[in-house]
Amino acid sequence: MIGLDTGFFLELLSGSHQASEIWKLCVDDRADFAVSFLTLFEIERLGLKGKIKDFQELIEIISLSTFVVWPDLEIVSSGARLSHGLGIPAIDSIILACLKKVGVNEIYTTDKHLASYSSESVVVKNLKNG
Repeated sequence: MIGLDTGFFLELLSGSHQASEIWKLCVDDRADFAVSFLTLFEIERLGLKGKIKDFQELIEIISLSTFVVWPDLEIVSSGARLSHGLGIPAIDSIILACLKKVGVNEIYTTDKHLASYSSESVVVKNLKNG
């Protein structure tokens, strides 16, 4: 399963070839994708600020095309531990905890905080670094 962070969708909207190719896998049902509920929150917040046009349509497409991970006590605890252990912001740690919970083996992001996470079972790929 592949995890997508908010930054992935910003890259997709900006026309990134790499993000477009990854999203095509999702749309064509050639891979399973997951997003955190916080990605939907961040997209709506950016839309309300005027930074993403048609944000409600984007949220609907993401909701229909990916598995959205909603919080539970395990995610709350894991997020707190990731935030404390890695020194990353709370929202980033909860996004990471959501994606880890559903067993993603790849995460696509543009966030340097998420990119600082390393694990034998999860590869974080920063789209800003190629």
